[in-house]
Amino acid sequence: MTYDFSISRRAVTRSALLGSAALVLGVGSRRAHADSRPTAADRPTTADSVPGDAVLTLPAPTGRHPVGCQSVYLVDGSRRDPWDPAIPVRELMLTVFYPAREATGLPPAPQLPPQAASVFGQVTPRSPLHLPAAGVDWGATLSHSHPGAAALPGRRPVLVHSPGGGDPRGLGTLLAEDLASHGAVVVSVDHPGDAAAVEFPGVTTFRDEQTRTTVFRGDPRDQPAVAHTMIDARIADLHFVLDRLGRPADLPLPPGLAEALDLRRVGVYGHSAGGSAVAEVMYENRRVRAGINLEGYLDYPPATPDGSAEPFPVTVDGVDRPLLLLGTDEFDRRPELDRSWSAVAARSGRWVRSMRIADANHWVFTDYAAMLPQLQAAGLMTAVGRDKVIGDIDPTVSVPKVRHAVRGFFARHLAAR
Repeated sequence: MTYDFSISRRAVTRSALLGSAALVLGVGSRRAHADSRPTAADRPTTADSVPGDAVLTLPAPTGRHPVGCQSVYLVDGSRRDPWDPAIPVRELMLTVFYPAREATGLPPAPQLPPQAASVFGQVTPRSPLHLPAAGVDWGATLSHSHPGAAALPGRRPVLVHSPGGGDPRGLGTLLAEDLASHGAVVVSVDHPGDAAAVEFPGVTTFRDEQTRTTVFRGDPRDQPAVAHTMIDARIADLHFVLDRLGRPADLPLPPGLAEALDLRRVGVYGHSAGGSAVAEVMYENRRVRAGINLEGYLDYPPATPDGSAEPFPVTVDGVDRPLLLLGTDEFDRRPELDRSWSAVAARSGRWVRSMRIADANHWVFTDYAAMLPQLQAAGLMTAVGRDKVIGDIDPTVSVPKVRHAVRGFFARHLAAR
């Protein structure tokens, strides 16, 4: 079954006929553009690219709408950066994915911006995932989303996404643009200092590099103070983004998109640390009608000799709006995760639903689900290495399963009223 997001009854009536025509044009134009997607020789490359490096691809979105995208730079002047005391404000980078009228003639955006991709290729081999240090062109992977595409008329639900700890927002592309192709507006948030690499529009008086790299060394969950800062920073970041979305006319969005945001239908979803943060934000922020936690803990890691963990407020009190806890059956820290998940479910009654994906591991909710099997096929990753990250589930199974579960949940709980 295909779930499409309903258009609010407050849709722009004067654009109804134009919107209907755009739907018809959208199907044909997206297919036509897909047939003319750049070849490997045309794809963007980073300064570290070597001819013959593997170029990874992402599965196309499944909805009827072509997808537009826009990068947005925001500054929260009310707080300092949590990771670098020399930065007096909190800077954020977002990508907004949205249903477009058509995308004919518009090139797709890269999954990662060029400088961020170059830094990502240098940083990620040192991460706990042990990705290859050479042999892959991280900057050559293209999305199926098009900068500059005109927004499709209609009032649409808004989904705010927070990626996993250390992950750049680009690793959530295949899920975000699938949701947009079915009619939602998705706002994906980078958390600088946390994410492996974040590329900004330029330098500032307090930041002399255009790209910031992660401060993490190893798994933040194994460093209680780091994990506490990471979660608290993300919660504050997401509250700030939700506040700014409440004034869409003040954001640098494509024409027509600010009017399309139906802020009565806001959902949040996130992976790992992002899942932790969105669950707490949903509890604290009444703007949010529904949330999905993709295998994120709901407590801080133990920081005391007796090994007791500090639960989040959402875990102590429960939720009164729909929350999906979606996990995997091969995550090696599942007993630790289950402790907080069981607590929030017990305190929330019918509002919490839990599901697990068989034969899958922790990062199956990211673009790695499609990318790592390609690395394995190219001889750049072992089967054991791949299974530790995403499990042995085939991407033709995992990608549709995750997309279907997330889209179906939000389509049900963010239906137009």
